[in-house]
Amino acid sequence: MTDPAVRASIPPVPVVNAANAITTLRLFLVPVFVLMVTASEMTDRDWRIAACVTFGVASLTDFIDGWIARRYGLVTAFGKVADPIADKALTGSALVLLSWYDLLPWWVTAAILVREIGVTLLRFWVIRYGVIAASRGGKIKTTLQILAITWYLWPFTSGLADVGPWIMAAAVIATVVTGLDYTVRALRLRSAP
Repeated sequence: MTDPAVRASIPPVPVVNAANAITTLRLFLVPVFVLMVTASEMTDRDWRIAACVTFGVASLTDFIDGWIARRYGLVTAFGKVADPIADKALTGSALVLLSWYDLLPWWVTAAILVREIGVTLLRFWVIRYGVIAASRGGKIKTTLQILAITWYLWPFTSGLADVGPWIMAAAVIATVVTGLDYTVRALRLRSAP
């Protein structure tokens, strides 16, 4: 526990900071990305490339804002809430659109979204007992999902496009395994004395 005098001398972290600005940018890029995919109807090569690049930039901001927040002590309540919302909005909209245009089975989208929502609910369920930090497996899962979605978005020729389902299969496995891991960790945290 931090001494109250020490806590009082630490200035509060301003909500308007570089990390939160990048998170906000990601939130604004989500509808831009959705419009680009919709404009492409996943058939127009140029719009698909634009959508893929937008998704890639937005995904990259996820790694950058977290690093900046931790590195420079810019972690805020806004960032803790907005960051996962931005992540799920971006990934969720991409998966739904890929399924909508018959490029990805709906069960894959459902499995990933159920896991993402479930882990978020688990975190709220145990918040009084502690924080479930992102695991290495969770970071691998995120990377695989981003790679798989990017692969589906880019207008590859048929030979290279066939790699996408394999990457997505690895992403789904990582998604399910890490979801189970978070569940076990949440149950342990709740039952700890």
